[in-house]
Amino acid sequence: MKRLVLACSAGMSTSLVVTKMEKEAAARGLEFKIYAIPENNLRDELEAYGRDIVAVLLGPQVRFKLAENKKLTDEHGIPIAVIDMVAYGTLNGAKVLDQALSLIQ
Repeated sequence: MKRLVLACSAGMSTSLVVTKMEKEAAARGLEFKIYAIPENNLRDELEAYGRDIVAVLLGPQVRFKLAENKKLTDEHGIPIAVIDMVAYGTLNGAKVLDQALSLIQ
């Protein structure tokens, strides 16, 4: 199954966004494993599941680590972006899902 990874400072607050994204994906008939991890675990996640990960979204709180993590995702040919701050703050799962889908199309 294809994976959408959200990486944030601890993986906690982003789990609320993940829940909203999962509901939206199900409503659209899309099958993704969507989950949050601490940003500092991204390297291990890419090494373990890189062939299945279709996009990585960074939480706004770790946006300053985009360049560093882009080097990692580029090695695996995986797009990465920072989650739109308004969509994240309002837990707009549809908008965050749309952002992820725009990365992989």
